[in-house]
Formats: sequence, C-alpha cells, structure tokens
Amino acid sequence: MAKSPLHCSFCGRNRDEVKILIAGQEGHICENCVDHAREIIEQELTVKEEKSNTSFKLTVKKPMEIKKFLDEYIIGQDEAKKVLSVAVYNHFKRLQQKSSEAMASDVDIEKSNIVMVGETGTGKTLLAKTIAKLLNVPFTIVDATVFTEAGYVGEDVESILTRLLQVCNYDIPAAERGIVYIDEIDKIARKGDNPSITRDVSGEGVQQGMLKLLEGTDVLVPPQGGRKHPEQKLIKINTQNILFICGGAFDGIDKVIARRVQTNTIGFNVDKELQDSMKRNLLQYVNAQDLKTFGLIPELLGRLPVVTHLDPLDASTLRQILTVPKNALVKQYTKLFELEGIQLTIEEEVLEFMVAKAMEFKLGARGLRSICESMLTDAMYELPSSDIKSFTLDIDYARRKFDTSKMSLLKVA
Repeated sequence: MAKSPLHCSFCGRNRDEVKILIAGQEGHICENCVDHAREIIEQELTVKEEKSNTSFKLTVKKPMEIKKFLDEYIIGQDEAKKVLSVAVYNHFKRLQQKSSEAMASDVDIEKSNIVMVGETGTGKTLLAKTIAKLLNVPFTIVDATVFTEAGYVGEDVESILTRLLQVCNYDIPAAERGIVYIDEIDKIARKGDNPSITRDVSGEGVQQGMLKLLEGTDVLVPPQGGRKHPEQKLIKINTQNILFICGGAFDGIDKVIARRVQTNTIGFNVDKELQDSMKRNLLQYVNAQDLKTFGLIPELLGRLPVVTHLDPLDASTLRQILTVPKNALVKQYTKLFELEGIQLTIEEEVLEFMVAKAMEFKLGARGLRSICESMLTDAMYELPSSDIKSFTLDIDYARRKFDTSKMSLLKVA
C-alpha cells in the first residue's frame, strides 16, 4: 500500500502546494494556516483587553460640570477648582485623542500635571478625591514622606504605582490612565536653595527618582512592593497617561513670596487695605520660582506645569463647611445619631463656638471634626444604651465638654 503524501492537517493542501510544512507529533501545518491562526489570536486578545477595561469606563465632563460637582463637596477655593477642572478635562481629552484611530492631526498634547499649594486643612486631598469619584478612574493617595533614594531603607518611588495597581485589582490598562495624588510633596524639598554636598536620601534624591514617573515612561513596578518580596516578577507600566496631582502646605513659602511681591511698600500713595489683603493671602501670588526657592528642583517643576493655590479658610467659610456640603459634619453626626433612633439638634451658638475655636487654634477644616468629637464623644457613648430619643447640643454642654477635653490644652499657634 503506497504511503499517503504529506499534507496540512488544517487546510488539506499537499506538500507541493505550500512553501513550508511544519511537522507536529501527529500532523502538519502550513505557513498559511500559521498566519491565519496568528490573526485569530490577536483578535481574541484585543477583545479580552477591551473587556478588562469595562470596570473603569471614562466619565468625562465639561470643566463647568466638574466645578459644579466639586462645589457640592467643597466650599470656596474657586480658583483651585477652575484650574483643576480645566487640567483634568484636558488630560482626558488627550486620552480620547490617543485612543482615536481616526486621528488626522500629528499634534501630540502633553500631560498637565498639577501642584497645589495650600495650608493644612484647606481641602487639597478632598479636591483630588472628589474629582476621582466623578471621573470613575483608579485613584490613589501616596505620602511623599515615606520615599527614599533607591538602595536606602524606606520605599522606592516605584511603589507609587504599586498602590495604583492594587486599587484597580492589577488591571494594567486601567492603571495606565489613573490619577495619583502625591501628598506632602513639600517634605521632600532639599534643605537649602544650593545643592547639598552631603547625602540627602529623602529629599533631592527622591525628587530625581520621581522625574521619570511624572514625564511618562515605561516603569518596572513590583506588584507587592519591592522590599519584602525581592524575587517577584515585575510589571511594566507606562506612565504617559497617568495624571499626577501633587499637594503640600509649603510652610514658610509665604515669606519667600513676600520678598518677591514687596508687600512692605512705604509712601503716601500706598493703598493700605490692598497691602493688608495681600498679606492675608500671599499664596495667591505663588509661582514656580517660589517653589524652586523653597527647595523643589527645576527638573521636577518643569514636569508640574500647572501651579495653583488654595485660600486660607476664614470664619464664614468654616461656618459653611459645617452645614452646607453633601458631606458636611453636622449632616454626618445627625446621620450617626439617626441610625440609633436619636434626633440630634445642634444650636447655632454651638456652631459659632466651633468655628471660633478652629480659627483660634488654626486647625483648618480638618480641626472641625476634632472639635465635634470632643463635644459629642460622651453623648455617642452613653445615649445608645439609654431610652432617649432626642438630644440637643446646647452652648453650655458644648463649652463644658470642650473645656474638659484634650483639645482645650492646645496652645494658640
């Protein structure tokens, strides 16, 4: 019996009809079927990749819509809201342009990373959190104070992206278009305006390590952190489409700004009211040169093109923070008591007292919660075990509880 001629087990072509016939254990495959199989694999992988992105669909709003949403949660800070809304909107327009196959223009829009300067408790972190909630993108907050130069005890700058990966359950395409808020960016400033001749492992070295992240490049990221699992397989992430928002109090930068804008002008034609208003809010004049003088290196500032400020909180703003936003403190405590079946009423005089103490100790909006806790802790401890169905926080009770708390021992700054 004659031996059957060699042929492709997939398409049936004989050996003479194809250029290459690859032998397997029980069959053969020609080069045409290999090409066809490769196309099928690429299509399937593309479909799976698109499906993996469904949990983080971009919700892009116009700048005015973004600011309107921020107004529901944050009182004041109109300038910072406008700058942030425009920068975020342009960033996601840029992402949509990148993904569009029909893009005719060759213009490459660059990232608009942001640095926010403002006193503690003015709402820097809350602004970033609220924007991430609106846009439905992976969002993480990292603290710059834990980072050190590579090779020293502490965290490497790549762990910023490790936390972003963990937030989106290691979905790399989703992480590559997320938002990272780097808090306390002012704590990695170098100690003087001149380069140090000694080793500054948590200052200038960290700033230099962050350059490649902010610019946009392929970074090898340890998925579980690099210190405890040195043998783990690294994940490659491209940071070109990750928006970085940096925030810091920059304590003392007002003196740098004051020297530059010359608020102590002397003369007959000087507008004293204007001079006083300038001194009350010097941060509104902040620019990249002031941040450089404070201790951020020029290379880092070049990658943070948008500089904005947050105004110090005055008494009227703090009063609104207590009652107006969706997550206002009074609404939160009312809900906590309501869950126990207790109706909470807070008198107007108590709210004014809270604001006065927050202004006195210069604690910002964050200090309002500490003041509320000092007044209501005993009530929240005792009332759930009683039959009382309503509780009124009056000024006498509030003063008595505040004076006996640790808060009253704070010294005026």
